[in-house]
Amino acid sequence: MKTFLNIFIFPVIFFLMVSCGNEPKKQEQEKTAAEEVQSDVQQEDTQVILFFGNSLTAGMGLDTEESFPAVIQKKIDSLGLNYEVVNAGLSGETTASGKNRVDWVLNQEVDVFVLELGANDGLRGIPLEETKKNLQNIIDIVRKKDPGARIILAGMQIPPNLGPEYTSGFREIFPQLAAENEVELIPFLLEGVAGDPELNQPDGIHPTAEGQEIVAQNVWEVLLPVLKEGTQK
Repeated sequence: MKTFLNIFIFPVIFFLMVSCGNEPKKQEQEKTAAEEVQSDVQQEDTQVILFFGNSLTAGMGLDTEESFPAVIQKKIDSLGLNYEVVNAGLSGETTASGKNRVDWVLNQEVDVFVLELGANDGLRGIPLEETKKNLQNIIDIVRKKDPGARIILAGMQIPPNLGPEYTSGFREIFPQLAAENEVELIPFLLEGVAGDPELNQPDGIHPTAEGQEIVAQNVWEVLLPVLKEGTQK
């Protein structure tokens, strides 16, 4: 899992130097100082996208660079957008443990918060009302700590092992929360991947590197418009 990433802004230190008639050297020093200032300005303007989820976000079983948040970062870089991705995925995370962890994760300012939790709740048969309440609490905490952050909720579905009522109820949690909180929704994070043996690891749950590419595209279709809006502010 990619370790949690903190952004540090280092001030530029200017040294007063005597040129002693060495004009070319002085010009080079001035150029270097200007480049350092520009670099700091760019760092200050960098916005943070935080992916908060479970092993799907963490990229369990894969190299860090193959996880879908890392693929998203590559897409961002290719377009020259000034965003930095933070992968805060934790294998085994439930909505309850996520609710307890989110305060610590929000120790830095976040501009876009992608919430990908719930799958482990569904697989464990946790009561639907509890899952929904925990997700709502996480949304509330994010809005309290970072009022300006855009929130994107990743929709999830589970196999019908626990019966059609639980399965359909679980699926509906995500569009309901998105509508009630006026947040963006990824309809189904694993669209085009779930149930395909060629796109999943042997456990049948976690996507392969190729599957993660498809997951990244599912996210990107919702995320990109949000990023474009952010660059226009």
